[in-house]
Amino acid sequence: MLTNAGALNILTVLFSFIIGAVAGAAFVFFFRRFRLSREMRLAERKAAKIQTDAEHKARDMVGEAKTEAAKLKSAAEAECRERRSELQRNENRLVQKEGTLERKLEDLERRARDMTNKEEKMESIREQLEEARGKQLKQLEIISGMSTDEAKKSLLDSVEVEIRDDTSRRLREWENELRAEENKKAQEILSLAIQRCASDVVAEATVSIVAIPSDDMKGRLIGREGRNIRALEQATGVDLIIDDTPEAVTLSSFDPVRREVARLALTKLILDGRIHPARIEEVVAKSKEEVEAAIYSAGEQAACEVGVTGLRPELLRLLGRLKFRTSYGQNVLVHSIEVAHISGMIASELGANVAIAKKTGLLHDIGKAVDHEVEGTHAAIGADLVKQWDKSSEVVRGIAEHHGETGTTSVWGFIASAADAISSARPGARRESLEGYLQRLKALEDIATGFKGVEKSFAIQAGREIRIMVKPEEIDDLGAMRLARDIVKKIEEGLQYPGQIKVIVLRETRAVDYAK
Repeated sequence: MLTNAGALNILTVLFSFIIGAVAGAAFVFFFRRFRLSREMRLAERKAAKIQTDAEHKARDMVGEAKTEAAKLKSAAEAECRERRSELQRNENRLVQKEGTLERKLEDLERRARDMTNKEEKMESIREQLEEARGKQLKQLEIISGMSTDEAKKSLLDSVEVEIRDDTSRRLREWENELRAEENKKAQEILSLAIQRCASDVVAEATVSIVAIPSDDMKGRLIGREGRNIRALEQATGVDLIIDDTPEAVTLSSFDPVRREVARLALTKLILDGRIHPARIEEVVAKSKEEVEAAIYSAGEQAACEVGVTGLRPELLRLLGRLKFRTSYGQNVLVHSIEVAHISGMIASELGANVAIAKKTGLLHDIGKAVDHEVEGTHAAIGADLVKQWDKSSEVVRGIAEHHGETGTTSVWGFIASAADAISSARPGARRESLEGYLQRLKALEDIATGFKGVEKSFAIQAGREIRIMVKPEEIDDLGAMRLARDIVKKIEEGLQYPGQIKVIVLRETRAVDYAK
């Protein structure tokens, strides 16, 4: 239990604590108040300063605003003055345009009045013309003795004739266009084959001429009582012609191989100088062997040049014999090689078998090697020969068909026929006799002069062109075109010719008068 002294100490401590707490609270209160008042004074000073700055800035902004307003006012006044002047100018222009439009309107009204007057005059003139036309029609009907319907019918008839002529001309143009379109590919193929094939102009030798060192050799060739010449003719089968030709003798035979054997044997005899029947037979036998070897070699070279392989020796030997055969002056072996090349070109363009086409072209005239020994055409003979030693039915058929002697024609026959025609028809390929040439020209001119209205005709350019003079009073321009077409058809139907023939119809009108 506490004593009075302890209680008093506790009360004293408690009272001191309370007094300290009150004093601390009062100190804190007054300290905060002092601090707040100082902050308020600082805030008032800042506010006053801010107010002062704001007043200064406001005064500055007001000045600037007044200056800007003055500038804007000046610009607005200047723009207003400019707008007024622009409006004034536009108003002046509008006034001028209005005056111009009024003048143009007056001019248009005046022109409209003039047009109205002219229309009235034209209508009056039209009525007068219609009246005059009616009178003229009546007079024409009286003069011509035909009514209007009859005149219309006559006019329609003339128009019908003109239309028919025009239709004929158009049909001819369309026909030419269609023919050109149809033959375009063929022409390209043939022209390509022709331009890729270059051959020399042939020179025909119908007989063989052997040069001798002197005319004394002629007597030695004849021999005593002609025994040498008889021995040579019997051994070779060739006629030996010894005439007045200086330093030359002539060999003549239908067989070119025999003629070549005789030429070679005679050349050797002349060089050797020993000429008697026994020597002649010996030399002729050796010459035959050499010619046979040359024939086989020529056949091999031809096949190698064309690129045809696998031919039997019999065919090569027959092919080589063509080296000594000519047709219209054209060497048949050279012609066969040329046809083989052209056939290969055509087959290549057509997408056909080039090897078969070349073989067909090379062997197409092989029948000419023995046609003097076997009856029949060379195409049929050649087909039979090739059939014996070659198993290609296409080649046999092409050889048989290349002259159109069979009922049908295959693609190989067409190729061989086209190549054969190209090789034979080119300028200088073949030589025809003067008599046949003149007959062909005369036949060409006779065809042209056989038509009505033809005055003269002239075949020129070696028969590849014909010019026809017509009578202008009988044939007009359209009639000349029809005449050219009719002559072309007549030539195609009744005349055989190489290549093509150009037909030119000339119509000339001349006016002749005399000054007296």
